[in-house]
Amino acid sequence: MMETPVTVVILAAGLGTRMMSRKAKVLHRAGGQTLVEHVVDTALELTAPERVFVVVGHQAEAVRQAVAGRGVGFIEQKEQKGTGHALMVSRDALAHLDGFLVVFYGDGPLMQSATLRRLVEAEMAGGGAGVLLAAEMDDPTGYGRVIRDAEGRVKEVVEQKSGTPDQLAIREANMGIYCYRADLFWKHVDEIVPDNPAKEYYLTDMVGILTRAGHRMDALRMDDPAEALGINDRAELAVVDRILRERKVRELMLSGVTIEKPETVTIDKHVRIGMDTVIEPFTQILGASTIGENCRVGACSIVRDSEIEDDVEIFPFTIVNTSHVERGVNCGPFARLRMENYVEAGAHIGNFVELKKTRLGAGAKANHLAYLGDSQIGAKTNIGAGTITCNYDGFHKHQTQIGEGAFIGSNSTLVAPLEIGAGAYVAAGSVITDPVPADALALGRARQSLKEGWAAKRRALGKKKS
Repeated sequence: MMETPVTVVILAAGLGTRMMSRKAKVLHRAGGQTLVEHVVDTALELTAPERVFVVVGHQAEAVRQAVAGRGVGFIEQKEQKGTGHALMVSRDALAHLDGFLVVFYGDGPLMQSATLRRLVEAEMAGGGAGVLLAAEMDDPTGYGRVIRDAEGRVKEVVEQKSGTPDQLAIREANMGIYCYRADLFWKHVDEIVPDNPAKEYYLTDMVGILTRAGHRMDALRMDDPAEALGINDRAELAVVDRILRERKVRELMLSGVTIEKPETVTIDKHVRIGMDTVIEPFTQILGASTIGENCRVGACSIVRDSEIEDDVEIFPFTIVNTSHVERGVNCGPFARLRMENYVEAGAHIGNFVELKKTRLGAGAKANHLAYLGDSQIGAKTNIGAGTITCNYDGFHKHQTQIGEGAFIGSNSTLVAPLEIGAGAYVAAGSVITDPVPADALALGRARQSLKEGWAAKRRALGKKKS
């Protein structure tokens, strides 16, 4: 946190018509979370939650929900009359807060707290009325231009729509991100007037207002203007998503994670992965997932909101969702842990096995073609190929409990609610509807019968008819 108090205002009230969406722009996602979440998280690295305020307008309640639990405040801009107007309606709530005022945008998820910190430090060192972020650009089209006086001091900012040809030839662009001395800002904010082609209240006008009042404004040059990139359409959203994900995979690789063909991998912002883990191509690791050390996640697998401990191998094309996988588990290929599963240490889950709300005990095996739903399966139990738990009766879900060391033969149908005791044996092809005691053998299939020569007679009859 900064030594001098810092208040951050995030402008997030607009709809974003160029997104061609019914959803407010800041609710679109990049890098694994909404744009407004990125921006609020950045602000919270700079100052305390009670000093962060989000200006909301379109779909205000949805924006509030997107950042719920972070402790930040909200200010409603019921009519969107420009960026200056957003601050004008914030004055009653914020003017009593001393120190510095930082303003940036809810659609700029690439902005980093280190850059905002440098902006505040520049204002602190300069002692003027404020500092704006600027960049020298080869093509500043669309950006406001920083106008300087004969001595090179910042005089004003002119928007693209209002600039003269000489002004628009200037390559120093305003990035629209500011740090002001709070008391001076609130003293002069009502001097913004909508005398522009759009008839809006531009926040950029504050630069000229403060300099005409005899105060100094400074500009801090950015090395990489892409950091201040805002999002206006889906194409720009895709660019920002790529940049955020490139940052994430680089961070992980520098911390000791091997990522094969990193340009093909999708990893969300808050994912954590341990040292010496290998992530194969086209893998997605999403949400709040954590993966331990010395794991391997196979190609084209998807891990979402799950915890995977050390030494786990997830083979290709496996899906793990909202599940916990203990140390030393093997899972896949083509397995699906659908939701809310707990897989204990050393268990094996093979190809085309699906788990749903199931606890699979330590060392248990379900190696082929099984569905295990709403189940508690004991340690070292063997689940044969083709086994299913019939957990749904058309109205309610029911539990299947299987004790330690049980053996469930191939193609068994376990009709819940059902309990199978420890060490019990279920014969292949059985339909089990009644409890099975420990160490018992259960058979639930019809006795086989043979009719010698039946097939030959059937073929002969078919030839006569043809």
